[in-house]
Amino acid sequence: MFHKIKSVTPLDNYELQVQFSEGVTKRYDLKPLFEKWPMFLPLKQDPMLFHSVTVDTGGYGIIWNDDIDIACDELFYNGVTVKTPFDGLLAFSDATQLWGLNESTLRKAIAYGRLLAGRDVCKFGKQWVISYDSMKREYGEPPERDMGA
Repeated sequence: MFHKIKSVTPLDNYELQVQFSEGVTKRYDLKPLFEKWPMFLPLKQDPMLFHSVTVDTGGYGIIWNDDIDIACDELFYNGVTVKTPFDGLLAFSDATQLWGLNESTLRKAIAYGRLLAGRDVCKFGKQWVISYDSMKREYGEPPERDMGA
């Protein structure tokens, strides 16, 4: 299973804060890579390059340029989980992809009272958000699946 990345933020001291589609945030320290893999040294030598990090197309990694990238699973499994106020919140699109459902399934669950607004789900503008715990309660653990490859 891929742990798709939603966003990446460069921090001080060559660390990254990475938010994943399943509502988990990790902090990843790049410093050990400088000694282990010479391809990462330009990030240490050029702070502007380090701060130019972006999420790769599809969320399967992060990139700086054509030569420097890190896969999503490396960041997920070797990053340190950090607490944020948004832990466990999923966009409907991410929840439906993780569980292999249609967004209409979640909208019907709200209409039928299985998912309660203000407790399980919340709407911000046009975007619905659901808690990971509510998804697990209603639909079980997300199936192990290859997310889009």
